[in-house]
Amino acid sequence: MENNKNLRGIWGPEGGRSAAQENREATASRLGLERAMQAGAILEGTAVLCGGDGRLIIDLGCMRGIMEREEVQLCPAGEEVRDIAVITRVGKRICFVITGFSVTEDGEEVAVLSRREAQRQCREQYLDRLVPGDVIPAKITHLEHFGAFVDVGCGIVSLLPIDCISVSRISHPSDRFFAGMPVYVVVKSIEPGGRISVSHKELLGTWEENAALFTPGETVTGIVRSIEEYGVFIELTPNLAGLAEYRPGLTVGQSAAVYIKNLIPARMKVKLVLVDTYRGEGKARDMEYFITDGHMDAWRYSPAGANRVIESVFS
Repeated sequence: MENNKNLRGIWGPEGGRSAAQENREATASRLGLERAMQAGAILEGTAVLCGGDGRLIIDLGCMRGIMEREEVQLCPAGEEVRDIAVITRVGKRICFVITGFSVTEDGEEVAVLSRREAQRQCREQYLDRLVPGDVIPAKITHLEHFGAFVDVGCGIVSLLPIDCISVSRISHPSDRFFAGMPVYVVVKSIEPGGRISVSHKELLGTWEENAALFTPGETVTGIVRSIEEYGVFIELTPNLAGLAEYRPGLTVGQSAAVYIKNLIPARMKVKLVLVDTYRGEGKARDMEYFITDGHMDAWRYSPAGANRVIESVFS
């Protein structure tokens, strides 16, 4: 995608504009807001109140902004904005364009705002130009047992299925993410109507890239992810897990100290010896991205010559 860095900076997830100089200058005065309106700038402010009529009140610093219910979200043709889409904005930073100014019955001048218009522009000028394989910034909005929902631009949400979060399996997306967490994702598919599905595991490195972080003979920390009769799978990184011998009394989610016995690229195996387990005293290795920008036609997790192939093909 051409000018990906520039476009993703303009149309990125909500929450990233408030500290920008352009946003601070625009919301510092009535004149700044008027200039932003004339320029069509995408700004951000915090929604502080939702009235009984569904109207949002936005704190702009120099004055209040009002966003009518129908301007809160871009909806498919024939659909109306749902209550939950409005009330869950309260207390959060949301993006908007200024469409005008008005005076309330009490004589207060307010800015008239539209998040729907900001999202429309985001879709037409950014999201509709994406193709499978493009890597973009996103932000976790909420978690379900089947996956995570992510803001891919101006509050427009896409699904990240649980099996696309990492190679190492997890029982729930909360094992990996929290609401509000900034992440990177790769466009997995674009469905009719423009709905985007994304993936994440491809950005966390191949087997070889993750295995290179460790050396046989080291003792490191990990997380118990799966317990089977034949052994215990312990995650060393989100894209690398090893197998240790079964030990009674273990539970999924426990932290563990493990001795790295061997790394076998041809079988994509990490042999571990369980040294100790504990709760609340350690943590897994921080998530590390190997790719944060650009485009990928395909991604292969498996080392060359491995006995099985794990890959993703985007185009």
